[in-house]
Amino acid sequence: MLFVRHATTPGMRAARFPADEDADAAALARAAALGSAVAGVVAWAAPATAARQTADALGLRARVVPALGEADCGRWRGLPYERVAQEEPDGLASWLTDPHAAPHGGESRAAFATRVAAWLESVREEPSGVVVCDAGAIRAVLGHALGLDPLIADRFDLTPLSTTELAVTREGWRVAHVNRKVLF
Repeated sequence: MLFVRHATTPGMRAARFPADEDADAAALARAAALGSAVAGVVAWAAPATAARQTADALGLRARVVPALGEADCGRWRGLPYERVAQEEPDGLASWLTDPHAAPHGGESRAAFATRVAAWLESVREEPSGVVVCDAGAIRAVLGHALGLDPLIADRFDLTPLSTTELAVTREGWRVAHVNRKVLF
């Protein structure tokens, strides 16, 4: 199963908590250049606008899967990380160190990881295809595949339009590659 991190957005460039935004036109043009490599495969996309736009640019008829959406950041949605660090340092510290904390009133990182892992297991019988989503969902599937705590899985660096690939075996999921920059 090939995971593609969706194209960049203004919020990604400005270091803000995820919000539903359009993808950058230039990044979508780069994604379109790879479309022939993934044509005709089963595809899923997160509900975020940028994910759906990236899937469209790749020429995929992706099924939108709510479980692949980014974690709900509650009142921090769309805010710059720096502002949250200044205004709610204790809440941010809690969120960064406790996977069950949700000081923003949204979803904890542990709940998010559980949601994404459940979807991954639901497609285990047909594990080929392309998934277009943001970094959080890809980190969650990597964490699930490797048995990692959500805080440890968050250490994976995932570039926009990079690919990560998982394969399923009798013993579980295996990681074929992470953050391959094939779309640039």
